[in-house]
Amino acid sequence: QVQLVESGGGLVQAGGSLRLSCTASGSIISINAMGWYRQAPGKQRERKQRELVATITSGGSTNYANSVKGRFTISRDNAKNRMYLQMNELKPEDTAVYYCNADVITWGDYWGKGTLVTVSS
Repeated sequence: QVQLVESGGGLVQAGGSLRLSCTASGSIISINAMGWYRQAPGKQRERKQRELVATITSGGSTNYANSVKGRFTISRDNAKNRMYLQMNELKPEDTAVYYCNADVITWGDYWGKGTLVTVSS
């Protein structure tokens, strides 16, 4: 099996920065695309309402939601099965639970349990 664990969330003032990490562990041969998604507090039961934040392929190609372009940067370390999200110029509307997603070869699609980011105004 595979586990994804996010870390790095917390409380920050508007304009501040945070760096999220996602570590994949288990019987992993390789990981295809990985991504960060977010969901506003109180809506965790509805997975379909998770908003795509950014994705990154195994080759390093990235994609961002328009709302975070120029402020967030996604990256990954394939050797360590880790993914990161550097978040700068945070806004109150960025407040959400941030989830890690990975397409793991052989095993399929996995989600972490999320890490809460709260941006105060």
